[in-house]
Amino acid sequence: MPKRPTAFDVRSTFVHFGLGAVAVPLEGFSWEQEYLERYQRETELDGAEGRLLSVTPHTASWESWERHPAGDELVLVLSGLLTLVQEIEGAEHRITLGPMQAVINPRDVWHTADVLEVGEALYLTPGLGTQKRLRAPG
Repeated sequence: MPKRPTAFDVRSTFVHFGLGAVAVPLEGFSWEQEYLERYQRETELDGAEGRLLSVTPHTASWESWERHPAGDELVLVLSGLLTLVQEIEGAEHRITLGPMQAVINPRDVWHTADVLEVGEALYLTPGLGTQKRLRAPG
């Protein structure tokens, strides 16, 4: 018999979507390296099909760029104002998003973000193989 679902706050409990259309709440998710390495090991069998659903505050512009070689990423701004910057064909493509506006970061496209107004965003991310690089101070 399946376990009875309970409500949770997506700002503190992220969700992993894996093979077989399973959804697993990740209580205590942390961006710390040790946690991320364990999460990667535990979900590696999902390969490029695995996705992480996270709702995170955006209080300051990002200090790094990132890209996701395993697939496209959905970015949905829930509140505030955010300019997403994508590096496409060597040029910066800027997209400003307000509440309930979304954009896709295509597979392998470097991206970063500038916060224009504090708020929150929802991300649906293919985490396998994610790469980061520092952003030059601007």
